[in-house]
Amino acid sequence: MTILELREEQKKYLLNHQLLKKYEKAKLLFEENPFHPSLNMELLEPKHRLLYSFRIDKKYRAIFAYIENEVIEIITITNHYK
Repeated sequence: MTILELREEQKKYLLNHQLLKKYEKAKLLFEENPFHPSLNMELLEPKHRLLYSFRIDKKYRAIFAYIENEVIEIITITNHYK
């Protein structure tokens, strides 16, 4: 599994929220095993949009879409509880 390079605004968001190390750890886990229990990957509603998320930490999630079979692109990084 491969995650495309983050856009600059996504990198800034991670830096501003002190999430860079947590994101890198989650990214490595995802690339090794997208179904690792700590990632809590899920298909988001409405399901027909085919958007997924994985956990960066208890508060933040990365929203993504599959670009190809083994390639994903992060759409946004968000506070899960807002």
